[in-house]
Amino acid sequence: MKTLYANPFSAEYWRTACLELKKPLILAFAAMMIVLRVALKAVEIPVGPYLNITTGFFVNALGAMVFGPVVALLAAAISDTLGCMLFPVGPYFFPFIFVEMASSLIFALFLYRAKLSTWRVLLSRFSVMFVCNLILNPALLVLYNKLILGGEYAFLTLPRIIKNLCLFPAESFLLVLFLNVMLPITNRMKLTYGTSGKLQFTKRHVVALIVLAIVSAAAVAFYWYYRTYLK
Repeated sequence: MKTLYANPFSAEYWRTACLELKKPLILAFAAMMIVLRVALKAVEIPVGPYLNITTGFFVNALGAMVFGPVVALLAAAISDTLGCMLFPVGPYFFPFIFVEMASSLIFALFLYRAKLSTWRVLLSRFSVMFVCNLILNPALLVLYNKLILGGEYAFLTLPRIIKNLCLFPAESFLLVLFLNVMLPITNRMKLTYGTSGKLQFTKRHVVALIVLAIVSAAAVAFYWYYRTYLK
């Protein structure tokens, strides 16, 4: 079945996503993505406490685009567990698994069984950055430091904000290029379909990246102002 969906808000979309669990080719591809994600966990550039530059989102987006939200959630849970076992960093804290699962789910909701466009790719990366990197992960770090380490951790720190806002345009641009290269391959393998043309990156997309970065910065600035002066 090669149905494309305009959005993920239908029962048929989720039935299709569940059926991916019965396809040997999809399961084999998911296993390969899990191995790559685990391997990439060891390739990090530390730029501060609990703050690293990673490249795993390329594999995350590709996998979610191919096998959808249901398999993506399972693959994220497995890759996070294996990554923590093979490359442990401090005491294990189970709730961090939800960051991996949330990022995979977001990519899948934007990219799986959809008519892909540059806008979809950009919005998927922006949503992952905003929800996972600036909200969910910091919130869990606060909980981790309080429950496990017995210390305090600021919900948002300046290095985290700067790192995410500075890398977002470059990461989004590279993700578009990466998927542009991978789509013809996945189409030939019958893993994806419906997007025969190339993903174009225009001046409008550059402007959109800048606007999204400004919106993120404004939201963070408002939160900081609220915590500092109004609370």
